[in-house]
Amino acid sequence: MRKGPAMGWLEGSSIVVTGGGSGVGRAVVERFVAEGARVVVLDRSAERLDELTTALGDSIRAVVGDVTRYADHERACACAEEAFGGLDTFVGNAGLWDFARSLTDTPADVLAAGFDELFAVDVKGYLLGAKAAVPLLRRSRGSIVFTLSNASFYPGPGGGPVYTAAKHAGLGLVRQLAYELAPDIRVNAVAPGPMATGLSGPKAMGLADTTIAREVPIDRIVIEQSALGVAVRAEDGVGPYVLLAARESATTTGTVIDISTTGIPRRHG
Repeated sequence: MRKGPAMGWLEGSSIVVTGGGSGVGRAVVERFVAEGARVVVLDRSAERLDELTTALGDSIRAVVGDVTRYADHERACACAEEAFGGLDTFVGNAGLWDFARSLTDTPADVLAAGFDELFAVDVKGYLLGAKAAVPLLRRSRGSIVFTLSNASFYPGPGGGPVYTAAKHAGLGLVRQLAYELAPDIRVNAVAPGPMATGLSGPKAMGLADTTIAREVPIDRIVIEQSALGVAVRAEDGVGPYVLLAARESATTTGTVIDISTTGIPRRHG
């Protein structure tokens, strides 16, 4: 497992992470705890949360919930206040992928239902989480960090039209909330690229039981196409989350750190 050294940048911080039971979210939670933070994890899977609690102990609190429900975000934020005395950072991370299903090859009814389901998680879930977190974050002059994607900037294999549109919406959300919530709350994002995780897709598109790690040869694609030529793991990209959550980034807002290795093609010859 490749990871940077913990420096204690988040010592004593109270953080909420959605979708923190697996993939990028879990890697972020683990690094936050290593940096001295205490974390409330909101995830829909009780099983994943039990595994995380066993691994990390009293440094985390687990909340089973649905990011499309405002009340569940309220419970997670209230848990942070009760258990850890407040909230310093909200990380919106839970998401779905459309597995690059194209406009022309997807039936209209599936496209419409898939749009509703994916946007509810990838966009509305962030919006509702931010809404629930704002009162506590104003008090701490804290921050919001969203997980976006290379699909927030570029068309192509990073996603189909539903996912790409959702991640572009997330980019707009970062910019708008950075404007609205200043100067009290910083709003930023991290944009990972493709990696082998358990990220699944909308049930409405028949993708609920499909994951990137099982269905897509991501490692081979990234090694062949990216400039660095390495397969990326979730823990490889957690540093920017620490940086954006830390007080050292007090002057940073409205920023997206693009950590995708596929933005620059691999040089041949």
